[in-house]
Amino acid sequence: MLKLISIIIIFTLISGTSQAYLGPGMGGGILIATFGIVIAILAAIFGLVWFPIKRLFKKNKEKKERQNNKID
Repeated sequence: MLKLISIIIIFTLISGTSQAYLGPGMGGGILIATFGIVIAILAAIFGLVWFPIKRLFKKNKEKKERQNNKID
């Protein structure tokens, strides 16, 4: 097991040169995909925070309306 871990560590630390070409379109695609992932995460966080707050405001508004109807 120790031998396997040491081999994995050695292979991850050794880097070789890559003989590949990534054109300008690939860089733009990676940039747009990264922005999309970040926006999706922010939208999920916003949804998790906003909807409970919205529900709380709605409950408070309904409570005030019921109190006003009791007085009238």
